[in-house]
Amino acid sequence: MMRLTRQCHRLERQKTKETTMRMRAGESVLLVVDVQQALLPAIHEGAAVVEHVRWLLGVAARLQVPRLATEQYPKGLGATAPAVRELLAPQELVEKECFSALTEGRLLEAPGGERRQWIVCGTEAHVCVQQTVLDLLAAGREVFVVDEAVGSRRPRDKELALERMRRHGADIVSREMVAFEWMERACTDTFRSVLREFIR
Repeated sequence: MMRLTRQCHRLERQKTKETTMRMRAGESVLLVVDVQQALLPAIHEGAAVVEHVRWLLGVAARLQVPRLATEQYPKGLGATAPAVRELLAPQELVEKECFSALTEGRLLEAPGGERRQWIVCGTEAHVCVQQTVLDLLAAGREVFVVDEAVGSRRPRDKELALERMRRHGADIVSREMVAFEWMERACTDTFRSVLREFIR
């Protein structure tokens, strides 16, 4: 009997693991960290990061995934870059002064902040992105960092940040991994729409 109970527990753990390994649109929130105008010129391949962030915001909107964006001390670093800000509603923006977006307590209270899976992009990978990701993990969230949509001033800092976040439990993913896992299936109107507009 005890052996059967252990097997049941093991199967239940495996089932739970299987259901949480993939990104689900109904359980996800997209977080854009500090893609701000004053910082972008210093970011390695910053223009590409912005384009990847815009792509993710568009896919999230199409699939009705909540979006949040933080701004680090906008009085000093300026607002979110116009190319990103134009895709966001005012209620999706969260100002902060601490590097981690969780420290001041407003992020998890924002619309979508209660969700279990966090898809994270933005800058800088080794500062605000990393500290936010580590705190989200500590808070029990599942975190997926989009490789091509995060950036730092120096490539080596981004590389180290990705390694550290992965080591502590974050999954490092590509933007298409996010989109296809959110969609789950082909042959739907949504799939055809996303494929036509976003997948090239």
